[in-house]
Amino acid sequence: MTIRLFSGLRLIFVIGGLLLSSSAWAERVVTDQIGRKVHIPDHVSRVVILQHQTLNITIQLDAMDKVVGVLEEWKKQLGANYVRLAPLLPTLATPGGLTKANIEELLKLDPDVVFVTNYAPADMVKQIEDAGLPVVAISLLDVPPEEAVKLNPTVKDEPAAIDAGFATGVRLIADILDRKEQGEAMIAVTQKYRKLVADRLGDIPEDKRVPVYMANPNLETYGHGKYTGLMMDRAGAHNVAHEIAGYKQVSMEDVLKWNPAVIFVQERYPSVVDEIKSTASWQTIDAVKNSQVYLMPQYAKAWGYPEPEAMSIGELWMAQKLYPDRFKDIDMQKEAETYYKEFFRADYAGE
Repeated sequence: MTIRLFSGLRLIFVIGGLLLSSSAWAERVVTDQIGRKVHIPDHVSRVVILQHQTLNITIQLDAMDKVVGVLEEWKKQLGANYVRLAPLLPTLATPGGLTKANIEELLKLDPDVVFVTNYAPADMVKQIEDAGLPVVAISLLDVPPEEAVKLNPTVKDEPAAIDAGFATGVRLIADILDRKEQGEAMIAVTQKYRKLVADRLGDIPEDKRVPVYMANPNLETYGHGKYTGLMMDRAGAHNVAHEIAGYKQVSMEDVLKWNPAVIFVQERYPSVVDEIKSTASWQTIDAVKNSQVYLMPQYAKAWGYPEPEAMSIGELWMAQKLYPDRFKDIDMQKEAETYYKEFFRADYAGE
């Protein structure tokens, strides 16, 4: 009788321990943006982010307290001035980048989830998963899985794919980081500004749009299938490089043939503005002759992937530059200050 009682108590103890262990390691399943089912802990407190778009969104969701590692190219991708919005960035470990990962360094950080870009190599993703770490891929684009893994995917309905993919991606990141309310606020503000711009530019015919070129280092630019092209379209521009797919290098002959009336340069590449203004081959282009070469503000992120500040105040800034008479009542400094205080919890330091 005593032995049976002891055995019964031990069985209860073992079962109870297993139940407690199961609770401590509770899991849930999420679907990432390349269509993979990923098992993640029910409560995520430590993440590594190997994609700058996800890192930017995480900072705006006020979830940096969960970030223990970031991509090694963060300064190049976010721009040198970005660190003021996230002063802890230089102190964080960098266990990999967009297309590679150091498994030993990742394991030292003990993350609950590793965020990667949609085009991260399959062997990189497998290597991380084989080490026992959940991997969530973010694309911010709604396309079939076979296209979602590509750097330059084929997109049938560009506006719909980007709008839906952005909302899905923000909600996925916010859900994992326990910031659902902030995620919904972010989506709502982009919709508000989108409507403002669309209402004021809706009557401009295609043949009256301003021809615009997006200048990057080494004559690389954005065509169709990337958010940057849609950003220009929604701001009332005609992207002179629309016929190319994705993000590619063009020739000086192409730019001369296109002869854009306005040239935009991303804030992270200020040297490109100096190059355009000082190099002889650019001087016959209308945008250069008429001093219509603009370094974009920090919030107008023409990254090829949609970012919340670009989809809201970034598109508004661009539209105002192209059609000042239609937006003369808009104080961009005030709009930027409002956005930065709400999402970056900081003052906007630009002009």
